[in-house]
Amino acid sequence: MVLILPQLLNEADLAHAHTLLATAPWADGRTGAGSQAVQAKNNEQLPRDCDASREIGAMVLRALDRSPQFLAACLPRKVFPPRINRYSGGANYYGKHVDGAIRFTEGGMRVRTDVSCTVFLSDPTEYDGGELAVYEAGTTRHVKLPSGHAVLYPASHVHEVTPVTRGARIAAFFWVESMVRADAQRQLLHEFDLALTQLRESAGDSDTTVALVGTYHNLLRMWAET
Repeated sequence: MVLILPQLLNEADLAHAHTLLATAPWADGRTGAGSQAVQAKNNEQLPRDCDASREIGAMVLRALDRSPQFLAACLPRKVFPPRINRYSGGANYYGKHVDGAIRFTEGGMRVRTDVSCTVFLSDPTEYDGGELAVYEAGTTRHVKLPSGHAVLYPASHVHEVTPVTRGARIAAFFWVESMVRADAQRQLLHEFDLALTQLRESAGDSDTTVALVGTYHNLLRMWAET
């Protein structure tokens, strides 16, 4: 499931992020990459311990906590601390790859990468190219969103960032370990939740909606790992 989160970051968030990024110490994005990634990766990344990286990462985490859509779609158990990357000039693409299944934080926490997320910090008018291409069964989704918008997609899918031919594409990215491991089950629960919310808004609570709420939670109880 590929899902857009519109306006995850507000205007104040973006203004503060751009102020931090104006003097940010960019480094080679291949540092610390795995054997597959280092072959395909050609971008820049902020050091994890710099002020801009820490503050923007914390800003993104606060925004996720405010987003019912993120919580409903991901059913998060753990979130890998967001990182910040840039595609521009001679460091401007990330070829086809699949994200590693397990990521380790600086504190030693292990995060299974069920869901990948990109939060766009640059507006599409500021650069050419730089689309996120997500390859699903028989289809390709091309994603290039306004600044502040985010996209969620299964980390198990092959994906890439196409070359940037003008300007700079800056984004935050991270992974989510979901309480529900299987993408198909998460998608079913998300669709169930959306339909149930619409039903309750239009028809109110009834014996039927109460029963459907119970069915949703029984499915979640069956599939969730906490």
